[in-house]
Amino acid sequence: METKIKDRIVNYWTKRSENFAQLRQEELHSYMSELWLTEITKYLPQRPCKILDVGTGTGFFANLLAQYHHEVEGIDLTASMIEQAKQSLTKLQQHDYKINFQVMDAENLYFADNTFDVVISRNLTWTLPNPQKAYSEWYRVLKPQGILLNFDADYGNEQFYQQTPQQLPPNHAHLSVQPQLMQECDLIKNSLEISHKLRPQWDLHILKQLQFQKISIDNTLGERIYKFQDKFYNPAPIFLIYATK
Repeated sequence: METKIKDRIVNYWTKRSENFAQLRQEELHSYMSELWLTEITKYLPQRPCKILDVGTGTGFFANLLAQYHHEVEGIDLTASMIEQAKQSLTKLQQHDYKINFQVMDAENLYFADNTFDVVISRNLTWTLPNPQKAYSEWYRVLKPQGILLNFDADYGNEQFYQQTPQQLPPNHAHLSVQPQLMQECDLIKNSLEISHKLRPQWDLHILKQLQFQKISIDNTLGERIYKFQDKFYNPAPIFLIYATK
């Protein structure tokens, strides 16, 4: 059953990958980069770190972090997303970024224990069939005192197919996605257990069970990141989950 839903998820994001990559490239070269960096770097050590970007998509966070001389492993379950990430990295090779992109399941990592200083993720947890297993894996690969930064939202309460143009800016990415794909997104999402949990309270409970430390939730993040209703705008109330090993 879990394999089937993961195949369905990969199939969906494969169809979205090209347009998704274009939007992330535009975001990377926009004012949004500085907004995200401001939020991320306040939690990071001053020294260069080894960072795992889980669900990297087309490499938005990975590219941002590599600018600050961090060594980044960017992983995603969808091969076409990783291919787009590699293509975007090729265009930026003159910067000599330390990034490695590869296809990998966030719930079944190939990395050894205690490998990373930081595990970071954006809009991934809500898509996972077994997010508790993913959290356990992220804990395992973090070094002692390593940092988890998980940016997400309670997308289980959102219905993407039913969003009307009045709810979104005229140039918003979702308005250009085929209605059948948005409907498929809702069908997949509604079939996942995490969509029926109260978040981020559920995440907090799981992280405590896994022995994460210094756990905190920032529910005001969206007010600082999504100041403008433009093509990058996210109407869902996003949050940051911070924790250490």
